[in-house]
Amino acid sequence: MTRARGFTLVEVLVALSLLALAAVLAWRATAAMVDGESRLAAEAARWRALDAALARLEADVRQAVPRAVRAGDALEPAWIGALEPRGASAIAFSRAGAELADEPGIAGQRIGYRLRDARLEVVYWPGLDRTRAGDADAKAWPLVEGVAGFRVEHLGERGAWRTDWPQRDEAALPRALRIVVTLASGEVIERWLALR
Repeated sequence: MTRARGFTLVEVLVALSLLALAAVLAWRATAAMVDGESRLAAEAARWRALDAALARLEADVRQAVPRAVRAGDALEPAWIGALEPRGASAIAFSRAGAELADEPGIAGQRIGYRLRDARLEVVYWPGLDRTRAGDADAKAWPLVEGVAGFRVEHLGERGAWRTDWPQRDEAALPRALRIVVTLASGEVIERWLALR
């Protein structure tokens, strides 16, 4: 009698167990890689949005003009910077209009930046001069979520940094700005901008 050659049931079960273990390890490694990639993509998107917001703020600030505006019966300074009740800064200023604007009335604009509900917002008023004071005509647009702090300091003629602007006997625009953005995750971004 010749004995048939083959695998025993125990050998087949051991081989299947090893194959299953290898498949589970491969699946876990792939899942961890996909999770890491999605977290990285979300983090990259967050930093891109923050960079775009700060670039936008810088571009707007560089177009600031020393033109005061009428708000109802009052006259507002060209640049206003103040601390709000919760310690965050808010700025509003007159900005030059588009270079190639064919439409009348868009030769300039009143614009502002502020922190509301952990969002950095840009605020647009319909024009430079308005019929009433305040933010009634303003439209706010969120730029970045997850912001814990927004602080703007203004450099005066005598070299002192101040959180509020204008100061008596100072020019309509500050010499420079120091902008500090604190994210909810704890990171702090600081930018310095020379205006004149």
